[in-house]
This record gives sequence, C-alpha cells and structure tokens, in this order.
Amino acid sequence: MPIRTVGVIPARLHSTRLSRKVLRPILGKPMLRHVFDRVRQSSALDELVVATDAEEVLTYCDQEKIPVLMTSSAHPSGTDRVWEVSTKITGDVYVGIQADEPLVTQQHIELLVGPFISNHGVKVTTLKTPMSDEEARNPNRVKVVTDTDGRALYFSRSLIPFNRDGKSAITYFLHLGLYAYTRDALAEFHRLPPSTLETAERLEQLRFLEHGIPIHLVETLQRTIGVDTEEDLRAVEELLRSR
Repeated sequence: MPIRTVGVIPARLHSTRLSRKVLRPILGKPMLRHVFDRVRQSSALDELVVATDAEEVLTYCDQEKIPVLMTSSAHPSGTDRVWEVSTKITGDVYVGIQADEPLVTQQHIELLVGPFISNHGVKVTTLKTPMSDEEARNPNRVKVVTDTDGRALYFSRSLIPFNRDGKSAITYFLHLGLYAYTRDALAEFHRLPPSTLETAERLEQLRFLEHGIPIHLVETLQRTIGVDTEEDLRAVEELLRSR
C-alpha cells in the first residue's frame, strides 16, 4: 500500500548564531528559496510546505507562491514544528528539511523515505556520511554510531567510537540533520519531556533513543553544509557559484 509523504521545511527567522539566516541571500536568492526549489524536485514527496512562526517568512512565501503554514512560536525544536504540521496535513511519513540546508538534494529525500517503503516497522530515519579522523575530533560535528542493522546506538559531539588502542580500522560517521518520521513517532516525541542525554548533548534526536524509539541511519556520500555562521554562508555561495 502506497505511503503518503509530506515534506516540511521548518523556518524560524530568529537564530542566535546567524540572525535572519533563512532569508539571507545566496547568489541573489533567499536561502529558503534555494532549499524549497531543491526539495520540490523530489518525486518521493507528495506535498511540500514551509512551517514558520514569523510573519516576514509567511509574507515572503505568499509572495513567492510557496505553500506555507503559520505555526506556534512556542516550539523548542524543528521536530515539534513538524509535529504541528502533522496535526494539520494528513500523511504517513513527514520529512523534516531544515531551512538552513541549501545543499540538500533529491537523493537525500529519497534515502530518507526509502526505508519506510521497504520496512513497515521503521519509525524514524536520518542520514550519515563518512568523515575524516581529524574532522571527527571537532565538537561542532555530530557523530553517530550504529548497530549492524543500521540503527543508531548513540549520537554525540564527542569522538565516538573511541579507538582506545588505535589498532582498529574505524570509520567515523557525520550525522546529517535531515529526518523522516511516522506520524506516531512525531506525536510520541512531542508528548515526551526533553531527556537527560538530549539536554546534556543538546541533540534532540537522543529523546527518541532514550525512550526506546529506534532511528534508522542511511549512508550517503553527498555532504551538505548546514548554515550556522557567516563562514558557512560564504562556503555555500562559493560552492554554488563554482557549479
């Protein structure tokens, strides 16, 4: 039986590290426009909508004929904002694409949705990509380790796994912050209070793991650059210009 997939782009205007970043121009177009245009090319989505709590973003989307929903300003995370959309738009799977991921591709979306089609027990999916040993030591990079079936064991800003004797051939994996969820998984996340590990690491996906909700990881070689700083913005602009 086919599943109905809804893509959601949570788009907060205010950001502590880079103010108004979702409307900041990249090669003359707001970052949000880049994300929307790239994601809407995916045939894996039946519907795509921006979810915001900012009147300015709402106005921009209306002017550009981008489907948009006004959501609560009280949401502490993008996942909570996707949950609100799930209460208003009917779907089986909801794909959350952050508005600060202007390098997202069709393949990313298809990899996120694929496991729900092949395995009806899947509740949450996300992506990982190989990283160098040097990059893995950077606490700004979120690492993930998985079991032999690709389910997440843990996410951390610390170096995981720790290669104690330096004798094992370890591949470190970077977590890419794109997710897909069932409606029930979103409802469970929103119902549960922030967990201890989530609060310590400042990684909301740990709430799922602490409460026994599995997260399936799919590997990709296509890296993204999540835009959090002026340097990230310039790096994305240079990359897109070179293409």
